This record gives sequence, structure tokens and C-alpha cells, in this order.
Amino acid sequence: MEHKEVSVLIGGRAGEGISSAGQVIAQMLGHQGYRVHMYYDYPSLIKGGHNFAIIRGADQKIGAVRNTVDFLLALNQETVDLHREKLTSEGVLVFRSDAANAEGVAVPVKRLLEEEGAPAVMGNSAILGAFVRAAGMDWEVAETVLRKAIPKQIDTNLRIARRAYDEAEVKTRISPLGAKALPVVTGNEAIGLGLIQSGLGLYCGYPMSPTSNLLHFLVSHGTELRIRVIQPESETAAILMALGCAYAGIRAAVGTSGGGFCLMVEALSLAGIAELPVLVVLGQRTGPSTGLATYTAQADLQFALGAGQADFPRLITAPGDADELMAWAAACLDLTWKYQLPAILLSDKTLCEGMYSLDTSQMRHLQIDLELADKNVSPYTRYSLTESGISPLRFPPASGEIIRVNSHVHDPDGITTENEETTKAMADKRMRKMRGLAEEIEAMDPVHLGGDVDASTALLCWGSNKGICEELGTKMGLRVIQPVVLWPFPERSFARVCKGVERMFTVECNESGQLARLVRQFGYASEDVILKYNGRPFFVDELEALLGRAIS
Repeated sequence: MEHKEVSVLIGGRAGEGISSAGQVIAQMLGHQGYRVHMYYDYPSLIKGGHNFAIIRGADQKIGAVRNTVDFLLALNQETVDLHREKLTSEGVLVFRSDAANAEGVAVPVKRLLEEEGAPAVMGNSAILGAFVRAAGMDWEVAETVLRKAIPKQIDTNLRIARRAYDEAEVKTRISPLGAKALPVVTGNEAIGLGLIQSGLGLYCGYPMSPTSNLLHFLVSHGTELRIRVIQPESETAAILMALGCAYAGIRAAVGTSGGGFCLMVEALSLAGIAELPVLVVLGQRTGPSTGLATYTAQADLQFALGAGQADFPRLITAPGDADELMAWAAACLDLTWKYQLPAILLSDKTLCEGMYSLDTSQMRHLQIDLELADKNVSPYTRYSLTESGISPLRFPPASGEIIRVNSHVHDPDGITTENEETTKAMADKRMRKMRGLAEEIEAMDPVHLGGDVDASTALLCWGSNKGICEELGTKMGLRVIQPVVLWPFPERSFARVCKGVERMFTVECNESGQLARLVRQFGYASEDVILKYNGRPFFVDELEALLGRAIS
């Protein structure tokens, strides 16, 4: 059976390396020229509970998985019992013969480990080796990927994988596509690469799914890239540390999720009035409160729009895949420094921890003129009233100058005031920056248009639903509209891509249709709202069926 698309599910208990094994499979498919997406499902447990990853490869860019799979790799009986029905009619089951009872490709993991004198953690190498053989792939695929993926005791791991490969039999064939192999990265890694590209100096984060792995990624490369990565005692400390670094001239970003962002909101207001640049990576998960700590949602848009008291300018973006995450993470960091305001990059568990093929050759490079207000003006006033609203930005120590920041209403010199005219003048100054930012955003093509671009029926989506809507829009003849920038809302760009739309379906992972509510403020009615809010993303076959019923 020849494939131009293939799906693999690997499952077992927490602590058995399911995520790592899934990433290896994703790399193997990428090595064969497939464009890859991986979804990882796990409970909020350190050990125990059922974990699984679905890895899908196709001959085109994708961003979602299906409910059906071609290969089921089972490390225990529970995985067989829970997922056997997902196998297609010609699907292949590969399982540990010492941990499960089934029909398929039996892998004697326990025997292989004992004969090689290897620890239990190497059992996944046997499963992966047997999978490569059952899938009809060459041994070179397994060896190449495993050498890159396994940093320790690679020779023993390769021996175990090779023995399992030799003992298995070919059941089908995943043929190379002949396309260029692309790197496969998580969304968190793509964000990190974008931040690095834009000159990140300090990253602060208190571990919280789903952005914890961004902290780990930057720590692992911090020394070579001269980036300071700090885990302080709380989310409040993280954002205050970032604001302190901004005052000193160091580009800083913080990462968190909904509950942590709640603790950062007061400091976000401080950034607003003190005009300190900071980028918050907000990885959404199911709420309220702790909610489902390891599952996904798109439910923090309205929170991000209104976080903090009173009005102050902010930038909110919601990239939809690895390419956009990398490009817009860099752009957000540049823009927050140019306009001296807080920025929020909205991601979610599906994006942060999912894996994607990263095609930098097709990535948009967002050019931003970083020229700030005149730095050489003297005497220096931190909050000078300028036509653009952007004041000169200097950092201590500055000979002969005092550089103030202030959380109170202040005058241009940064000194607290309660004068009514000054209060209004400083508020007007801050909002002039917002107008400038809005104009610059409009020139950056902030709304993605895809699918059948001439169709009169459109899918409106944001964030991680981009990939699935793009795929189904192309297949079903639907226009796809995805605003990447959500605030300041790009009214002109949105109107342009909506021209000719007669009916609009909004696809979101929240209970209330938060994007539909936002666009309604600008005169766009989207009464057909398709929502999912059980912590899981839309699956391709699931959303296709929902759209089919809604359109008919």
C-alpha cells in the first residue's frame, strides 16, 4: 500500500517516553520528505496515566491530525484497548509482546533488553526499530534519526533497534516523497527561535504548561547564545524582572499560561503607564482556574484584550503554525521595543507542544523600521510629548541625565502629577503610539487569506485552527480568513479579505466564540459558530463532518 499521507499513534504510561518517541517518529517522517504535525495527549500526572501521541505526515503542509491511524504502536495493553478502533482496515499494530496481547507485529522488548544488558528506558528503541521495518522504510532512516535524537549510549540503542528491525516483517510501505526534508520543531521551539532572531537578552518563566518547554529550550541554548534564562519564585516576579531588564535596555520576554497571566496583570498595567516594553507568551489551556492543566483551549482572547485597568496601548498576535510563530515572535519583540508597550503572543497547548515542519524558505520576514525617537535630545525627558507618542529611550547609566519610570500619572519628566491637563496630555500621548502601531500593522499583511480565496462562504479562525481550516477550506471550496494580529484590530486588511463573503463560519476552541464576538464589534456577523471546548483540538475528519452538516 503506497502512502501520500500516513498517521501513527504511539501510546503507553506516563514516564515511558511517549513524547520523545513521538518526536522521533515525526523526525523519521520528515526525513522521508513528509510535512509533519504531531499532537501529544497526556494527563496532569508525573507518573502513571495514559499518554499518547499522534503523528501525521502528508505531501502538503498540515496542522492537524485525524481520528484514524495507519499504525498503532502500543507499549501496553491499555493502548491496544483504547485505540485499536482507530486503526484503518489496512492498519498495522506494533506492540510489546511482554506487555500486551494482540495480533500484529509482536516486539519482544523484554528479551532484547535482557540480552543486550540494557535498561528499560531503551525499550522504545526496539518499538521504533520494529515500526521502521513494518512500515517498509530503510534501516538508514532509523539510524540517521536515532543518532541525532538520542544523546547517550547511542550504540546500545542502535543495536536494540536493529535487532527489532531484523525480527519484524514488512507490512506496508511508507515511501519517500522526494521532497526536501524540513526540520521538525515544536511550537515552543519556533517561538524561541523567533525571540533569538530578534535579539532576546533575557527570558523569565515560572514553569506552567504549555510554555514550560520554551523555558527548557532557551535554557539549553542560553550559554552559546548569551541569553540569560531565569526561573524566579513566581509569575509576578518573572514579569517584574523582565520590566526591570527593559529599563536597563535588555530585551526581555516572559512565558506563562492563564493562571500565571492572572498574576502578571498588575505588572502589565505598570508596563502600560511606564511605557516599558515586554513580550508575554501566553500559552492557553483549558480553564477556568487550574482547569485541565495539560489540555488545550482558545479561551483567553477576551482576557488578553482587557487585562489591566484603564486604557493603554498593547499588541496582541495569534500565530497559527511554526512558521508564523517564529516570524511573529521576532516581530512582536521588535514592535514592543519600537512602541514601548506590552505585547501578548497568544498560543495554546496544541501549538506550543505540537510539532510542525518548519519551512524557513517560505517564511515571511516581517521588516520593521526600528528607528526610535531622537535619542540625543538634551535635556533628556523620559516621556517627551512627541507627534508619534514615542519618546526618546535611553538606559542607565547616562551621564548627566536622570532616567525615571513611574507607575503613577506623571509629567514628561516622569515626575508624579495630578494635574488634569497633564493627565490628559499623557493619555493622549500613549494612544498616539497605538495609532502608529495600527498603521504599521496594516502594512504587514496581518490577516492570512487561504483555502479557495474566491469562495463566498468563509471559515474564520485564529491560532492553532489555521492548519485544519486551511486544509478543509482547500478541500471543500471555502475561503479561509485568519487574523494573525488581533489588537489593534486590522480593520482595513480584514475588510479586504472579507470582500465577497456571503456566509461566514467561525471555528474556535472555546465556549462563547470569542473571535466571533471581537469581529462583531467591527460590523462582521458570524452567526455560524462551530465550537469545541473539551480540551482537545479539532480532528480533520471531525471538523469536516461538522462543516458538511452545517453547510448543507
